[in-house]
Amino acid sequence: MQIPHELNCNWLKHSKRAIGFIVPHKGILSVIMLLTIILAALGALEPLVMKYIFDKLGTGVMMSLLTGILMLVGLNIAREAVNSLSNWLAWRVRLDVNYGILEATVSRLHTLPVTYHRQETVGGIMTKLDRGVNGFVGAISDMAFNVFPGVVYLLISLFIMFKLDARLSFIVLFFAPLPALIGMWAADEQTQRERMLVERWTKIFSRFNEVLTGIFTVKSFAMEDAEKHRFMSGVVSANKMVLRGVGIDTGVDAAKNIIGILARVSALGAGGYFVIKGEITAGTLVAFLGYATGLFTPVQGLTGVYQTMRKATVSLGIIFSILDAHDHMSDSPKARPVRGLRGDVCFDGVSFSYQSERPVLNNICLRLKPGECVALVGPSGAGKTTIAALLQRLYDPEYGSIMIDGSDIRELKQRSLRAKIGVVSQDALLFNDTVGNNIAYGRPWASKDEIVAAAKSANAHDFIMRLPKAYDTVIGERGGMISAGEKQRVSIARAIVKDPPILILDEATSSLDAESELAVQQALVRVMEGRTTLVIAHRLSTVVGADRILVLKDGQIIESGSHHELLKTGGYYASLVECQSRGLAISAA
Repeated sequence: MQIPHELNCNWLKHSKRAIGFIVPHKGILSVIMLLTIILAALGALEPLVMKYIFDKLGTGVMMSLLTGILMLVGLNIAREAVNSLSNWLAWRVRLDVNYGILEATVSRLHTLPVTYHRQETVGGIMTKLDRGVNGFVGAISDMAFNVFPGVVYLLISLFIMFKLDARLSFIVLFFAPLPALIGMWAADEQTQRERMLVERWTKIFSRFNEVLTGIFTVKSFAMEDAEKHRFMSGVVSANKMVLRGVGIDTGVDAAKNIIGILARVSALGAGGYFVIKGEITAGTLVAFLGYATGLFTPVQGLTGVYQTMRKATVSLGIIFSILDAHDHMSDSPKARPVRGLRGDVCFDGVSFSYQSERPVLNNICLRLKPGECVALVGPSGAGKTTIAALLQRLYDPEYGSIMIDGSDIRELKQRSLRAKIGVVSQDALLFNDTVGNNIAYGRPWASKDEIVAAAKSANAHDFIMRLPKAYDTVIGERGGMISAGEKQRVSIARAIVKDPPILILDEATSSLDAESELAVQQALVRVMEGRTTLVIAHRLSTVVGADRILVLKDGQIIESGSHHELLKTGGYYASLVECQSRGLAISAA
């Protein structure tokens, strides 16, 4: 069978790397291969036992018949025992390889920069991961645990068949290449279908993930039926593609089976004629038909190697698209861990834009002294949250540098850096886990006393104790079982347990009611003590107590000073305060 050059190159290129996931299991694989050879040999002996039985029937010796039956029973028991052990070991290897690939891809997904995850949807990544890993493991399992045994059985069978009768062997072999030709004819359509299905399911589940994540928005706009229709229409479309493929595959398999039947019928006709002529015994014909019947199963398996290679190439392409995704944010070889941190932060001429968009930040220069609280205010899109993201090194500036305690953050290990930075954002992400585990998320080894102390500092202890199981209460996906204010206080407690020297408060109270905001503000005052704090806020009442307020507009710092200093200058900040105060006055009226 001639394999196209492009497929051959892709398969070789991917398979060389994929072997790395298989090599650790070479010991068990060697045992499986040995068992496979034994299993093929036992299978090849069965037609010979049938030949012995049928040849002895004409002699009328009962003992010979009994001996043949006992041999047949023993052979099948031995085969089942070997097959069971081989199957168990094969599944062990399959699961271990699956685990190894998952570990590599999941680790890679965690280390890839935010830019990658902005371009790929969560549902799309999950679909690719599932299809790619399962497709590759399935293809490798098919080749290792089905094709290889088939090859061994085929070689043994052909040897014995030619020993029994070369003429009948040539008749059967005449039909053998035909299933391979049919398989090659169908392979292009099958590969194209596999790629299209991956793309189709990725798109469907990407949207479905967005819908489930934003279910409140969907419900508030009464779009449940529309989203259901969109999802089910996509499923119907994909299922139609699957059914068309099943129809083609069924026809291909039927054609291969018919060829196998024709080969056996031809052998039966010619063999029957030879028996009548006395050239071979009836037992020889029965044995030969047994080999001919068993022969086309491995032959069809071999014809499936081409399709299997094509599918494996698609799956490996998906896996390596994740493993090879460009990571421009990786730690440099000389990056060092962050030991102690005073929290002296300096932005020196920092400029940044998202891909080809207009600049978000333009030549930003600012300094946060250890223990200082600096607030960033300004209109939406001014670059406030981008500054916070750059400080965590979720992105790198295009120009300029960011220094912490005199060290460029690009010279520090990212995880070590982020471990020293606490973040409380507007939309606190809590997990479908207990309150206690959510609080200890950044420091899983925290003791129960530390968790409770942090909750008390965050004004969260009282409401937690009113929950059904207190700190052991599971609060649902994204913390949906508790209120927005309660989620914020849990998020603050999480930051307190982490005990970071640098704290980022990104609109931490903007979505809260007045009562919840007061409780959260009191907690924030305590958590900010002794820490370098960057506060991002639209609600100006929350930044009045900051040591300094920086006003951002169009990606530049246009004003800087305390609340009272900025009011005296009568600039842009003063106009923002006036607008918000006027809004409050109008509301009161």
